[in-house]
Amino acid sequence: MDIIRILLSILLPPLGVFLQVGIGLHFWINILLTILGYFPGVIHAVYIIAKK
Repeated sequence: MDIIRILLSILLPPLGVFLQVGIGLHFWINILLTILGYFPGVIHAVYIIAKK
């Protein structure tokens, strides 16, 4: 299941974080990072998925 989340987080970073932790602090941080730049959002999403 983590592989699917990582693939989704590469396409849509907030979706991968949402599937991992739900709507919480990390989700909103990821949306902000994705708005500021696509790659910071991807890096954060993969980190959150790998950490849990």
